Amino acid sequence: MACPVHFFCRGLRTVGLVLFYYVFSIGITFYNKWLMKGFRYPLFMTLVHLAINFCLSALTRRAMTCWTGKPRTILSWKDYLRKVAPTALATALDIGLSNWSFLFITISLYTMTKSSAVLFILFFSLVFKLEEPNPFLILVVLLISCGLFMFTFESTQFNLKGFTMVLVASFIGGIRWTLTQVLMQKAELGLQHPIDALYHLQPLMFAGLFPLFLYNEGLSLGTSDKLFRVTELSPVLYSLSTLSVGGLLAFGLGFSEFLLVSRTSSLTLSISGIFKEVCTLILAAALMGDRMSMLNWLGFTVCLCGISLHVGLKTYYSKNKGPSLRQLNSKSPELAFPLLRQSEDDRDDSAAEYEDEEQEITLH
Repeated sequence: MACPVHFFCRGLRTVGLVLFYYVFSIGITFYNKWLMKGFRYPLFMTLVHLAINFCLSALTRRAMTCWTGKPRTILSWKDYLRKVAPTALATALDIGLSNWSFLFITISLYTMTKSSAVLFILFFSLVFKLEEPNPFLILVVLLISCGLFMFTFESTQFNLKGFTMVLVASFIGGIRWTLTQVLMQKAELGLQHPIDALYHLQPLMFAGLFPLFLYNEGLSLGTSDKLFRVTELSPVLYSLSTLSVGGLLAFGLGFSEFLLVSRTSSLTLSISGIFKEVCTLILAAALMGDRMSMLNWLGFTVCLCGISLHVGLKTYYSKNKGPSLRQLNSKSPELAFPLLRQSEDDRDDSAAEYEDEEQEITLH
């Protein structure tokens, strides 16, 4: 009976981690759309989230240092500006444009268009030689492209400006995740742990997005009654508290993704992301009133088939080649943190699984 109980516990843990990831991933999407209805300053919202993420990642690094007794990685200014800045700028533009698009488009159109980022990630992975050319990739591109066309064709809630923003964000996202993979695989930088990468990226992301905020929202926000022209304190506290919730969701999303990958595998995260898209569209139709025709649903299904094929190919070929530059193994002291501890049996099993998986960068 020990063996069935053991597998049941592991399965229950995996389901719990997936649901934990869904809470933050789906939650921040609906939160952003909800907030944009009354607070129409998406770039300022993004800057607040970046500041909160930096503070929380700094506190987490401090707690990890106290727990392990080992100092965390701190890059020199030369490496910081030359090697981290491109990734930070791409990430800032990706997140900023994505949040900005919520002023114009529905959650369903955003979710579907954002799925096209797989195409751009694939393209830049081939350019940077992180992905090996394969004839099946042509089928992946065709399925996702056709699915996106079918989803947007004769859509009653289509907005060209918002759609273009998300499409550009997806293109930049392809650069972002490719550069992130390169950055985290450079062992000499010591940024393999997501908390360390998050800590180093946030300040440059803030600096990169701030000029765009000043140009587009600075004057408008400075004369708005949302923050600086209020006559009472309560509206300011309400605005700051609602903005802070988004920062907590953003940090929780990164942490939950890390937890899911480190305790299961990157394949689990990829498959969970596919079902997350389905859940998001169903909730958008039920809660936000998004309207989708049969052709739109068919396009979404075709797109999911393309993404699923990409995940399957990635898994198949990763099984037949050596490990990547560095994998975040479950036995690594990087994971020696109270919230991430588990029994020795589970740790050994997770390590054995993870050694067979190539840690891949996925977009959710």
